Parts: sequence; structure tokens; C-alpha cells
Amino acid sequence: MIATSRFLVLGAALMAGFGLPGAALAQGGDSAFVSVAGGYSVTPNITYHRAGGRDLKLDVYRPTRASGPNATLIYIHGGGWTNGSKEGSSLTFLPYLEMGWTVVNVAYRLADAAHAPAAVEDCRCALRWVYRNAEQYGFDLDRIVVTGNSAGGHLSLTTGILPESAGLDRQCPGNRRRMWPAGPTSTADLSVAAVINWYGITDVADLIHRTPGPSGSFTEAWLGSAPDREDVAKRVSPLTHVRRGLPPILTVHGDEDLIVPYDHGTRLHEALDAAGVPNELVTVEGGGHGRFSDAEYQRIYAAIRAFLKQHGLPAELPAHK
Repeated sequence: MIATSRFLVLGAALMAGFGLPGAALAQGGDSAFVSVAGGYSVTPNITYHRAGGRDLKLDVYRPTRASGPNATLIYIHGGGWTNGSKEGSSLTFLPYLEMGWTVVNVAYRLADAAHAPAAVEDCRCALRWVYRNAEQYGFDLDRIVVTGNSAGGHLSLTTGILPESAGLDRQCPGNRRRMWPAGPTSTADLSVAAVINWYGITDVADLIHRTPGPSGSFTEAWLGSAPDREDVAKRVSPLTHVRRGLPPILTVHGDEDLIVPYDHGTRLHEALDAAGVPNELVTVEGGGHGRFSDAEYQRIYAAIRAFLKQHGLPAELPAHK
């Protein structure tokens, strides 16, 4: 069980960031964050895959009240495929803990360890691991939502929409036994119930030909200098794989984003509309690359909750005794 004091600190930080009254935490039993502090167990640093000589890890946050399969969020951190960590992103998914979700927080190979498409392969392997370990950890395979911001938004899209024909699941077949505890075999088709994309890259090749923003040439770092990098960029671009039958997708994007251009969000929205895929674009007017205002975060999470409810994806935990 994660220490209560740590979650109190995290909860206070979250309320400051999301404009929630700090007094709510001090009131004790009625505070959602007090419930989170005492109501979650954490299993950290589980090896879900080995690649390039590295153990790839994830953490599982599970509500102790969950008596059976529970709605499960897969969270993928951002950082331009070149930096960031699962540990550095643990505050970001606190709203989902407050809503009662199980959370799987995923690390993947960054560009200094492996160029594209490694990160995409890793995150697909994390999804396969969820399938293989659903019974042990109570993951509801009918209620998996993938989310992330920036490069994590891109990876949440590729994790949620790539077809098997893309050939990026070959590192993690569900019928292969492993030296580490990968879980029981599972060859079921990988699918998710929804994707929440926070200002993710939707056309990787497009960024090759744009002037880099304040974060520099992170796309070049991830793709490397292989002569087929344009083909790789297209292969890992969510826009390449838009088609009928995809899960519902909600995109959050600031219209003054200098790092991932706003038209990455609008082009995805238009392509999904054309394919008949349920989707929503939440535009933050004047918003940059995240770091929105308290009021904007409140509006965004209200839209996310409504979107999840619309598509039958609330977490359903038994009441406190």
C-alpha cells in the first residue's frame, strides 16, 4: 500500500493545479483525495517486456475496493520520445484515481536507447501484458482506455488504433513463453475501448519538414538517420491508420501550441469524422503545449468525464463501508 502521507502531498498538489479548494483535503472523510490515499495499492516496476537488453517496466495502481474486473487506464508519458519517465508523470493521472480507475503507468525505450518504431512496439507490448495479466490484476478488458500527452498522446493513439497488419506487435506475441513472468498466454486481438489524446503528434513525417519549435528537433532524434526514415515516420503516424471501426477518440489541443501544431489535432478530427469514428476535439483557445489554466483543466476533465460516460466507460466501484 502506498503511504498515505505521499498521496496527501500528491492530492494537495493536484488540487492546486486543478483549481480545487485546498480546504477539501483538510475536511477528512469526505475528501476524494483522502479516499485515494487510503484506497489504492501500488505494485511498482513490473517487467512487462525485455528489448535491446533492457527491462521495460510499468506500475499498477489498483483500488482496494475493486472486487472484480475494473475499468483500466493505460497512461503513457510524454517527452518527445527523448525524455520523461513514468515516475515523473504520476501526478498526471490522479484524476482517474479519484474516479476509481485502475491505472497502468508505462515506461518505454527513449530515443537514446532505440529509434523509432521501438517506443510504439513497447507500448503495444504493454497492452499485450495487460491482456495476459487481466485476471491477476483485475483489468477489465472491455473497459481499457489509453491516454498520454504529447509523445505520449501519439503513443496512446498508436497503442489504441494500430492494426495487427502494421507488424508492430511482433516483439510481444501472446503465445510466447518468457523467462520473466509475462503472465498466461493470450492471443486475443488487442483492442481498447477509447483513447484520450492530449496534444499528441498525429503525423510524424510532417514534423520532419517543419521548423522545430522550442523543444528542438525531437522528431529527428527519434527517427535517426536511417534512409527509410520517411517510411518509418508514416508507419508510426496515427493518421496513416485511421479507418472505420476505431474506438472513440477524444483529443485535447491548444490552438497556439508551438511544439505539436494544432492542425495535428484538427486533421485527426477531420479524418476520424470522414471515417465515421466517434470522436471529439477539445480546443483550448490560446492554449500552448499543455500547462493550461485551472479553469481550462476543469473544463477539459468535465469533457473527459462526459465522453467516458457517453461511451459507457465509468469506473464502477462498490461504495465505501
